[in-house]
Amino acid sequence: MGVRRLWAAVPIGAMLAAASLPAMAQNVACPARATRFADKPAVAVGVSWYPEQWPEERWETDLALMKETGFNTVRIGEFAWSRMEPAEGRFDFAWMDRAVAAAKRHGMMIVIGTPTAAPPAWLTQKYPDTLRVDEDGARAGHGGRRHFSFASTRYRTFARRIAQELAKRYGRDPAVVGWQIDNEVGPPSFDAEAVAAWHGFLQQRYGSIDVLNRRWATQYWSQHYDSFDQVPLHATGQQNPGLLLDFRHFTTATWIDYVQNQATAIRPLIDRRAFVTTNTMFWNAGFDHFAMHRGLDVAAWDNYIQNGRADWVANGANHDLVRGYRHCNFWLMETQPGRVDWAPVNRALDPGQVREMAWQAVLHGADAVLYWQWRSAANGQETYHGAILGQDGAPNPIRAEIAKTARELTTAAPLLADTRPVAKVAMIYSFDSRWAIDLQRHSRDFEPIKAFTDFYRPFRTASQGVEIVSPDDDLSAYRLVVAPSLNVLTAAQARRLEAYVRDGGHLLLGPRSGMKDDANALWPQRQPGPLADVLGARVEQFYALDAKVGIKGAVAGTAQVWAEELTPTAPDTQVLATYDDPGGWLDGKAALVSRKLGKGRIGYLGAWIEPAAMEQLAAAWLEGAKVRAPVPSAHPDIEIGLREGRGRRVLIAINHGAGEHPLTLPAGARPVADGDWKDGRIAGHGVALFELAE
Repeated sequence: MGVRRLWAAVPIGAMLAAASLPAMAQNVACPARATRFADKPAVAVGVSWYPEQWPEERWETDLALMKETGFNTVRIGEFAWSRMEPAEGRFDFAWMDRAVAAAKRHGMMIVIGTPTAAPPAWLTQKYPDTLRVDEDGARAGHGGRRHFSFASTRYRTFARRIAQELAKRYGRDPAVVGWQIDNEVGPPSFDAEAVAAWHGFLQQRYGSIDVLNRRWATQYWSQHYDSFDQVPLHATGQQNPGLLLDFRHFTTATWIDYVQNQATAIRPLIDRRAFVTTNTMFWNAGFDHFAMHRGLDVAAWDNYIQNGRADWVANGANHDLVRGYRHCNFWLMETQPGRVDWAPVNRALDPGQVREMAWQAVLHGADAVLYWQWRSAANGQETYHGAILGQDGAPNPIRAEIAKTARELTTAAPLLADTRPVAKVAMIYSFDSRWAIDLQRHSRDFEPIKAFTDFYRPFRTASQGVEIVSPDDDLSAYRLVVAPSLNVLTAAQARRLEAYVRDGGHLLLGPRSGMKDDANALWPQRQPGPLADVLGARVEQFYALDAKVGIKGAVAGTAQVWAEELTPTAPDTQVLATYDDPGGWLDGKAALVSRKLGKGRIGYLGAWIEPAAMEQLAAAWLEGAKVRAPVPSAHPDIEIGLREGRGRRVLIAINHGAGEHPLTLPAGARPVADGDWKDGRIAGHGVALFELAE
């Protein structure tokens, strides 16, 4: 199939435009509550329910138990396509009508998932061209999930139709408050239709093959192309870095188009107050999530702790990332009732930690907490996954803790309604930079997410409020912006960062920043590329480390994994720390520089430094930006978050440790609800809420 023919069939080009829309202004047109329905609870608490898997006579018992557990929400439908459409064009929604009616009788809000993550056997058997093809050419078989091709015109037609049929039937039902498109999208396809779409994508992105050749520097290894049709579709291997990064741009545009294919089908048919979303996964890199969410109403994600050993700070970072997709409160669409079943060792969370996870999500901006799942299935790939009920229909031990959590969230809902997390610090997370570094790590240990969270940890702990933003977001609301490893940096982004600093912002760049443009090509000037003149310094050389190197000065300790030698180029650029590397390339060279510019300040740390040194760095930059924590000097086990809105200030404290710790509150703080704080101390695995004075 040629480029022109596919372009008419699959309008990915339109979605390219959507993917490159300017970032949405913060907190625009999104409620700080679970839904836009004024008569519905401000906080949703619930569970994934699969009525199609169980005898109908059991439904009333299940729903009564859900209500008794404290739930007010069920998510249904996302894997029931074969029940909804048992044969091509023959729909059966009678069973779902009864399930929806039963849920309504028990006062449940309902989220309907379109069932397109798992197509029925009749579809994949009759139309094998809809199946995903792996990069090695192997076509997926039936029996799993996500085994369809994201570029298949035929599959999109079937997906759009089933979504429309659902929306026609339930779209105006006031109990249906939200719609989830598909489920955890991500795997790409390399079938012929995807290849043709890839060629069309490149043609739209670059306009001419000459521009592509120039941007990708294709004279290297004789990669020069005479037409777009010659460019192979690859995600891995010894390929041009520009090709591999553009593959990620292509998958982003294709997945946006896939989701919007269903979203645009259902929007005219559903209540205007109902939200449309899709659920994403832990640090998923399958596409640019910021771009995806510009066309959705709320963000939603699935939070699982695979080894049962929660790193609560890193987990909080992912909550902040999801909140940053739209700068709005979000839904926790799935979380684990104790354990998962896909890790090497599926350890259950400790007693109290399931409750902690729910409250942590709320602290970071969740207005909904849903568990996966209600009852263990009799068979299937996830038989051993945690559930609230066992296969016999009786509660599992975790149900008591979940019921306690549900009651607490419901009690606190009026206080939390219309409030949002407070943050004066932003951290820039760039999907392009993550992809580019992963493609060419230069050190096996330079893992982009770990690099990001190693920066996030001290800044979040010390400030008690961080927003994670895209490189294209408006930064004017933040006193301090931290950009760890902003490897891919466009000229337009650099101009916005410069303006932010000149207007009074404080900007700290981390190692590997400003090295590449958005075609994954080196900038002609050395790092930080288009910000080099703004910084008044450049990276003279970078080094992958296999042993620690000392650092002394404003931050003291050691560097590991990566270090860059900085050279000031402006007389007012200050060297704040240097390397201590006797006999090595880095000895005496600048590791940290800073420059006052306009009303603000810009700095660059060229090394991945140890935690103690990072804490020193964070303290200095937070002080310089005049960022104050709500509860200074809180114990390291205690997570603090502040939500504000409608004249209310609600402080949430979570003790992630097993032991009791002191907690000194701001003057005028008033405990609310029956929390775990007493006589100035918070219990192990405790949660406490406080209302603060204006």
